[in-house]
Amino acid sequence: MNHSHTHHEPLLRIAKRDPLPRSKAYAVRVIAVLISLLVSGIFIFSVTKLNPVAVYQSMFKGAYGTNRRMWVTIRDTMMLLCIALGLAPAFKMRFWNIGAEGQVLVGGIATAGLMRSLGASVPTPLLLIIMACASLICGAVWGMIPAIFKARWNANETLFTLMMNYIAIQLTSYCVALWENPFGSNSVGIINPKTQAGWFPKLFGQANGLNVVIVLLVTIGMYVYLKYSKQGYEIAVVGDSENTARYAGINVQWVTIRTMAISSAICGLAGFIAVSGASHTISTSTAGGQGFTAIIVAWLSQFNSFIMVLISLLIVSLQKGAVQIASQFNLNDYASSVITGIILFFILGSEFFINYRIIVRGKKGGDVK
Repeated sequence: MNHSHTHHEPLLRIAKRDPLPRSKAYAVRVIAVLISLLVSGIFIFSVTKLNPVAVYQSMFKGAYGTNRRMWVTIRDTMMLLCIALGLAPAFKMRFWNIGAEGQVLVGGIATAGLMRSLGASVPTPLLLIIMACASLICGAVWGMIPAIFKARWNANETLFTLMMNYIAIQLTSYCVALWENPFGSNSVGIINPKTQAGWFPKLFGQANGLNVVIVLLVTIGMYVYLKYSKQGYEIAVVGDSENTARYAGINVQWVTIRTMAISSAICGLAGFIAVSGASHTISTSTAGGQGFTAIIVAWLSQFNSFIMVLISLLIVSLQKGAVQIASQFNLNDYASSVITGIILFFILGSEFFINYRIIVRGKKGGDVK
């Protein structure tokens, strides 16, 4: 008897799938979200004996229950989206920029410093332009340091950008100590509370209207940049294969540095939006972990700016909903984090099934699932 083929062929094989039609790919994602809600529901019920539907309603209330809550959700979505947009070009080039937290903080430091020093002497519209430019430049410089080391000496950018985060956090702590207000409070406090100099003015009667406008402009700009510009094409080629890029006459070192400068400049701009357009203060928690969450957003959207809008909104809504159920049902934060985790796990998992198929070995040597 010949047993050879049963030994060699594994029971399960994973094969790359032909690209799915877009409608099918989205159907898979929608199903993944629905299954995740079901699994979260089972988790909620088994742990708390609460009605999952009531919990989901409460989550929705937490994110959109009042006009104010809705605008806070929108504001935080814009912040996350801005960072994800910044990460997109670097990731598309296969440059792992894990340093968004730090880039946001240096942009925030520049903004807060200028708000304090120029708030009394420069009119706000001009001050906003100066702060926006400063945050872009500081972010760009912060990101170019690891990029230059990567381009010239092939330094590991993942570790390098990650370590830059810690330097930025210490730098922020230093500035907070320097700008302490009131003295001994260990915080900067609200900057220019009376004059509101350097604060985003209201737009459409909303305090966070300008945040939305700026980030949506960046969203459109990034979409066009990555999809239709020569530089966007170069980023894609370098991301696919550096050798091909060199063969095509693309200066890989320069593209690496330039792309990373753009990537981190936009993360710096997020720091400007956070300080000038939201909190009006600076602290080590100004980035608040969003720099890492934005990595998920950039990946899940496959660097498509418009899909990033949806995914940012979903993640922020989940975060807000999680806080709400923690307080309303007296659950601790961990239970709500588990729910967010389950939902993200399924969404990430759906990407696997969109790109790969599992082949189960059947009697006839390969039934396909």
